[in-house]
Amino acid sequence: MSDFNGKTALISGGAEGIGFSIASAMGDQGMNIVIADIDETQLRVAEEKLTAKNVPVLALKMDVTKLEDWQAVQEKAVTQFGNIHMLVNNAGVATAPGPLEATNYDDWQWVLDVNLMGVVRGTHIIGSHMKQHGEGGWMVNVASMAGMAGVPTAGAYTATKVAVVGMSESWQPEMAKHNVHVAVLCPAFVKTRIHLSGRNRTAEDQNSFDDTKVNTKDLPGGSLVENGIDPELVGMRVVEALQAQEFYIFTHPSHRESLQMRGAAIDQAFERAAQSPILADIEDDPNIVFG
Repeated sequence: MSDFNGKTALISGGAEGIGFSIASAMGDQGMNIVIADIDETQLRVAEEKLTAKNVPVLALKMDVTKLEDWQAVQEKAVTQFGNIHMLVNNAGVATAPGPLEATNYDDWQWVLDVNLMGVVRGTHIIGSHMKQHGEGGWMVNVASMAGMAGVPTAGAYTATKVAVVGMSESWQPEMAKHNVHVAVLCPAFVKTRIHLSGRNRTAEDQNSFDDTKVNTKDLPGGSLVENGIDPELVGMRVVEALQAQEFYIFTHPSHRESLQMRGAAIDQAFERAAQSPILADIEDDPNIVFG
């Protein structure tokens, strides 16, 4: 029997894309599924798909930028299924790429509030709940390959995903004390609608943004996204990785070499620092920082 069987998972941004793929894969493992999403129409579609597979599901509208929405979802999930054992911080958005001199501070604030603070809010509410009930579980924070190496002209998105990786590394030892396994998912391009994130930005955006009239390949990143891997593979990979107690969950092995090059560059920088006469007398304990 699966370790997930009979437990409850809450997935933000769970109505489609990567979030739904994880919801579906975890449902196949016997979990009760709570999908929370800002898109009510897509929520109903996702709910019907999971119900058709006989997966126990609760579909709730939630804006991850609102702490009160997280609290309400937690209360309803616990009422329906009992304790929550898995949190998947998946909800995320992206804006059109551009050079730093074209910075749009409203765009930056929106991306930060969803991709970074949405994860903080979810972890604060649901992570605290998992600590308190003492039954253990899993926390999966969805970052990106952009969280492992900067992406040119995508400063806001990259900043949030680097932060998600770092926060996950910070939370891992803390949550392990409560038998909660933390993992960070870092996919490259997946066939989702992240390049159409503006459809959910505000009521005005939704009214003016009709993606049925847009050639998505002409949108920034559209072709890369549409040529990405199928979301279903991501959900299956997450199950596999959690069963193996992996922390970093990768979905695109082809990016290994680029990260090895980054690691080598960092190592070389440390070597240069070690050879610097300016730093010859510095002594410290790295374990103080990294635990």
